[in-house]
Amino acid sequence: MLNYQNKTKSLESRFIKYVQIDTQSDPLSSTTPSTEKQKDLGKALVEELLAIGIADVHLDEYGYVYATIPATSTKHVAVICFCSHMDTSPDCSGKNVKPIVHENYRGQDLILPDDNSIVLKMSEHPDLKDQIGNDIITASGSTLLGADNKAGIAEIMEAAAFLMANPEIKHGVIKILFTPDEEIGRGVDKADLKKLGADFGYTIDGETLGSIEDETFSADGAILTINGVSTHPGFAKGKMESAIKILSDVITALPTDCLSPESTEDKEGFIHPVSFTGNVEQAEARFIIRAFDDEQLQANGEFLDATVQNIIEDYPNATYSLKITEQYRNMKKILDKYPQVINIGIEAIKRAGIMPKQQSIRGGTDGSRLSFMGLPCPNIFAGEHAFHGKQEWASVQDMEKAVQTIVNIAIIWEEKA
Repeated sequence: MLNYQNKTKSLESRFIKYVQIDTQSDPLSSTTPSTEKQKDLGKALVEELLAIGIADVHLDEYGYVYATIPATSTKHVAVICFCSHMDTSPDCSGKNVKPIVHENYRGQDLILPDDNSIVLKMSEHPDLKDQIGNDIITASGSTLLGADNKAGIAEIMEAAAFLMANPEIKHGVIKILFTPDEEIGRGVDKADLKKLGADFGYTIDGETLGSIEDETFSADGAILTINGVSTHPGFAKGKMESAIKILSDVITALPTDCLSPESTEDKEGFIHPVSFTGNVEQAEARFIIRAFDDEQLQANGEFLDATVQNIIEDYPNATYSLKITEQYRNMKKILDKYPQVINIGIEAIKRAGIMPKQQSIRGGTDGSRLSFMGLPCPNIFAGEHAFHGKQEWASVQDMEKAVQTIVNIAIIWEEKA
């Protein structure tokens, strides 16, 4: 068996190219993809896939990239899909990303040149203690990096190129799926699983080296609209009921010592306001609601509704609407039925010389919804860290191990067929 090696630094080259393409998604858009610029990366990926010899590849009208690596084995092997998302978070700019490679990291503070107040410290990023001697990639301090999830894309592309260049490695049919809009909870809205034709999948969208995640939050989104009473402020006594102030009261009334991202950990859920717009007459806030247990998720939504009801009682002429919609559910319910998917992922990580870390994730991946759509799909580490902000970073050596793990997964499914 050939072992993947990044001798030409092609992995870094791919990653650096991808992060410089702005693919930020937009939660306020109603289109798919939510931003047309995501297709810019999709088009580049299609060109690269064709260049490495994959004939069955295309970008569809919704911004999804589909590709097929033909089997090199005569066995009947389950069809495996590797999936990553192309968009970056709306929480921080992804325009004009300037990636910086910090070679041979020695534990020092990494001061980002475009904003000297943005400093990566080992005391604040504990995973850096395992990166001594490695190469760390950051942005320059004015944007996020985009490692979430362009590290995963680079790793899948690198693994695909390696397998196409080494047909003596035995594997079954491998499918590649790159999705838009994962960061806004719509990553598989238009995914065509019949066209994809895979039996099992792995998203490559995890953090710490060696992690394999078989459990996510269950997630809902909520839109709260307050309808106030507007009148001339000079004559407003006893008449005006400001939607802005009512909505502010609601958000202030939510607990800060629990049920909030900044005060929860492990398997504790939360209610989190992510945007606020409006005027005196009408104001709107969008929330994400999270819990590992579906019953607790429902209870969190009911808590938000009760909080609104309690506040609005003081405003007799104001009204509200609260619309809660499902985003994704804890994939563990599905993955527990297919232990071989996890077991092969664990074995693949071991063969890459890493200690596997089977764990849950305080978030979600496309795999959460894909699992419930009929494609059981755990999440594999990608070496991306500190997502959604200017301190985001990635480890080249961890990314190399992710490529090895992808190749190993393909090999092990063939061996066990």
